[in-house]
Amino acid sequence: MNTATTSDYELLDSGDGRKLERFGDYTLVRPCSQAVWKSTLSSRHWDAANATFDRAEGNQWHNRGNIPTEWKITTAGITFILSGTDFGHLGIFPEQRNQWEWLQKTVQLLNSERSEPLKVLNLFAYSGGSTLASALGGAHLCHLDASKGMVQWARRNAEANGLANHPIRWIVDDAHKFLSREIRRGNQYDAIILDPPTFGRGQNNEMYKIEKDLQETLNLCRQLLSENPAFILLSAHTPGYSPVVLENVLGQSMSQYKGSTSTGEMLLTGASDVLPTPCGVYSRWMASSVDS
Repeated sequence: MNTATTSDYELLDSGDGRKLERFGDYTLVRPCSQAVWKSTLSSRHWDAANATFDRAEGNQWHNRGNIPTEWKITTAGITFILSGTDFGHLGIFPEQRNQWEWLQKTVQLLNSERSEPLKVLNLFAYSGGSTLASALGGAHLCHLDASKGMVQWARRNAEANGLANHPIRWIVDDAHKFLSREIRRGNQYDAIILDPPTFGRGQNNEMYKIEKDLQETLNLCRQLLSENPAFILLSAHTPGYSPVVLENVLGQSMSQYKGSTSTGEMLLTGASDVLPTPCGVYSRWMASSVDS
């Protein structure tokens, strides 16, 4: 069960293929294919939402003017700049809140035991939630995403968290091309975070398909690990990928190292009487020396 603090984010209800969420002062209705059950709240609550995004009508926002172009929320101790995009995203995946809290706590613990700050690579890094969590824990980061716009968004989030001058390399590149160059350069990382897309394209139209490319991604990542790696955090939002799927592929990839994996679902949560809503899965490999 997700135990992350609610803060400025809250799942209010879900069902009938939708989710009703609160982001700070604004409530939004967006699609949620996993929510095949019936919604709990009355239509009055759903109709009172500030805005609705509808994929069935050609990816359209309704009442988009009722939400600001940008606003900020804080959840899991991280401040995010939000904006309603044309694809229904807002610049945050709140189902990752438990991972962000785990990252900050784990990095702090590891840094207390090391002479130098942990070096962390975050791939497919989106708007930077995991980058910021690791940075707040004291890690030195490399943040990579194929979208220039998302990297710029992540840099603004870093500024909003007082991390503008923190040691973070901001990279816009195709993941496999970057990983291969880093291997040739001899660069190494103590920990790697990755949230690969089901399907994605790089800035030069490079194609990524998780079912075809994930094993190669992990193989390249493994070659970049330092002599005493600390952890790998793998998450995915791909339909049909269960925790066991990620545990199997990550466990095989890291079989040469002494460590263990833990897995689970990523959930959107709210008050105790609100049904939790699954929105992806994760698997964490941790070295035997790491106290989880």
